[in-house]
Amino acid sequence: MSWIDKLERKFGRWGIPNLTFYIVICYVLGYLLMYINPSLLSMMSLEPAMILRGQVWRLVTWVIYPPSTGNFLFFAISILFFYYPVGMSLERTWGTFRYNLYIFSGLLFVMIAAFLTYFFTGRIYLVGGVFTTYYVSMSVFLAYAASYPDMQILLWFVIPIKMKWMAWVYGIIIVYDMVSYIRRGAWIMAVPIGASFLNFILFFLSGRNMRRYRPKEVKRRRDFQKAVAQSRVNPQTGGVSKHKCAICGRTELDDPNLEFRFCSKCNGNYEYCQDHLFTHKHVN
Repeated sequence: MSWIDKLERKFGRWGIPNLTFYIVICYVLGYLLMYINPSLLSMMSLEPAMILRGQVWRLVTWVIYPPSTGNFLFFAISILFFYYPVGMSLERTWGTFRYNLYIFSGLLFVMIAAFLTYFFTGRIYLVGGVFTTYYVSMSVFLAYAASYPDMQILLWFVIPIKMKWMAWVYGIIIVYDMVSYIRRGAWIMAVPIGASFLNFILFFLSGRNMRRYRPKEVKRRRDFQKAVAQSRVNPQTGGVSKHKCAICGRTELDDPNLEFRFCSKCNGNYEYCQDHLFTHKHVN
């Protein structure tokens, strides 16, 4: 069991359903403040110096700071046709808790990076617009591409391209931007980029079992569980068994003295009777 599984078993009930919807609402509020009262918006950015002076609300309100101050129409299109459906799809695939953990860990890494940068440079102001949720949102795109690598989308609504190639191109652009910032001496601009993608590294490179949450794997397990449930119905008595050997198919209805165990080395929920627990071939 991975560390994510352990956290889910202990804190899974605290997950926030439809988290993407609330994030979009925060972005909309941020854009409204940007046009209506920019000075008020500036008081909500992630400024470690001001937080340490007592403005603790910035630890939360920085989430509404717009990830981009560009064209509002472009923002609306990207949110409605990209970020919102991608986030909701990931939540359905992974589950509420894992998706929450992915988002909040990304936000936490950005906050930690902001404070470390402040302590290292000693600057009073770090420019709140640098440490935003922009790259955290983009890490959702990478997570989606890792979960749906063969899904095809229309680039610019015209060019068909698979998600995995989009992810590779975007990854190259991100690395290029970071190197460019560092070479120009603007390394502070590269800090939030690296921090925002630590959640992706944490989930996919250190937790390789995340492949279990790809759509194909989810569907395969559901079909398997459905088939197992149907096969456990005794055609003679109509009774439903609680245990069934994955090798011989025997259940406790066939012999009440049989003992059944799950194999910890098989990749999946495979149960075996006492005669096949130590003699079966492990499923990878």
